[in-house]
Amino acid sequence: MTRTILDIHILQTVPPSNLNRDDTGTPKSAYFGGVRRARVSSQAWKRATRKAFNTLLPSEELGVRTKKVAEALAERIVARDASLEPVAVQLAAEMVKAATGSTVEVPKRKAKNDENGSAAPESPYLMFLSRRQLDALAALAVAGSGPGGDVKALKEHLKDRENKTRARQAVDTRHSVDIALFGRMVADSADLNVEAATQVAHAISVHKSDIESDYYTAVDDRSPDDESGAGMIGTIDFNSATLYRYAAVDVDELQRNLGLGLREDESPSTPVERAVSAFLEAFITSLPTGKINTFGNHTLPSAVIVKLRDRWPVSFVGAFEEPVPKSPAGGFLRESCRRLASYVPDLERQYGLVSKDQSWVFRVGEETEALAPLGSEVSLDALVREVRDVVAQRLGSGT
Repeated sequence: MTRTILDIHILQTVPPSNLNRDDTGTPKSAYFGGVRRARVSSQAWKRATRKAFNTLLPSEELGVRTKKVAEALAERIVARDASLEPVAVQLAAEMVKAATGSTVEVPKRKAKNDENGSAAPESPYLMFLSRRQLDALAALAVAGSGPGGDVKALKEHLKDRENKTRARQAVDTRHSVDIALFGRMVADSADLNVEAATQVAHAISVHKSDIESDYYTAVDDRSPDDESGAGMIGTIDFNSATLYRYAAVDVDELQRNLGLGLREDESPSTPVERAVSAFLEAFITSLPTGKINTFGNHTLPSAVIVKLRDRWPVSFVGAFEEPVPKSPAGGFLRESCRRLASYVPDLERQYGLVSKDQSWVFRVGEETEALAPLGSEVSLDALVREVRDVVAQRLGSGT
């Protein structure tokens, strides 16, 4: 069966920074090709991508991932019926229990210090629900609790199998874009899990990367001139790197997760088109914010290659298994582009994956010129627009 897979390959140079640190505060790293590389975890970049969605998509198309799911649902219950505010959290907790099978209660660490009983119940793990799903649960809670918001009445209401089924259906339909892309696990109800349509690789440097330490001091503003010494002394670990980043989107899985058009006035592929466009722009332009105020390492990718495939996703990280050496003039970007320019056609030829008409290259600077033959040269806006059009065409034709 023909598939629709979107591969995104990025080369991005990052100056001294600490984008993603481990438990000791040191930038994460990994060994690849026998040498230590700078690394930024996939989770860190997915988080940055999700945050970027806030400026690209309306809030109703996004989800909320939180342990404080009862509070989030309570807000929507109150929005529907302000008179239910005194019992909204309790109603919300009962709805979440029925819908997900999860235990929702006040954590023990908070219960010990909760003298006035104001602590809100929480789920034992992060719960990922779309705003539409929360709205649907809120409507069911208001209807099931009756006039005045009777918690006991809601409990009895949810004992009915049909009512409980409606609650579960409410959290298993109308998934948000971020849930559809990145998936969801509900530990207590595996049937509510959502298979991620997107895979994001750990970003790694194309070259050997060492970790350095910045020794810094801070002066006390109120210290007199004759009082020498610093008010604070410390160190921050950092590195710098030219990173290879990769992500793959299974467009068919994305369509299954999102369903067909959510409105009668839109085509069945419209939700997927919006999701693909948002992910492309967000993944390309986002940046994890670890120590960003300290280093100000705001960079954008130097080169982006996008491939639309019909068989399987393919990473080009193999081009950098042998670490890229520093050029005579310094720098790694130029040689990295040459590596890809040689590696990609060879790999695609040997595996029968050549599809130049559905390949795009978005690049900056003459250092990236070697990548030009790998696809149609576009700007970011043109890339997003053309990929969206091709996805719509493929989904519409069923090919």
